[in-house]
Amino acid sequence: MLRTLVSLQVVALSASDRIRRRLSADGGQSTAEYALVLLGAAGVALLLVAWATKTDKVTRLLNSVLDQVLSRVT
Repeated sequence: MLRTLVSLQVVALSASDRIRRRLSADGGQSTAEYALVLLGAAGVALLLVAWATKTDKVTRLLNSVLDQVLSRVT
């Protein structure tokens, strides 16, 4: 009986050690950080696209660049 009780305690301790190690592991942390960085970059890109579509500054910039390139080529 005592031997069974001791073996059950060992099993319980080893299971709790495995759970503790698994909870404290940070294997997926870098993946989560990369995902947050990508979400932030996508948010900034959306804001930039929204600004560019509301103003004509990007169009004017591209037109002026193309005009200067074409004037130097011909």
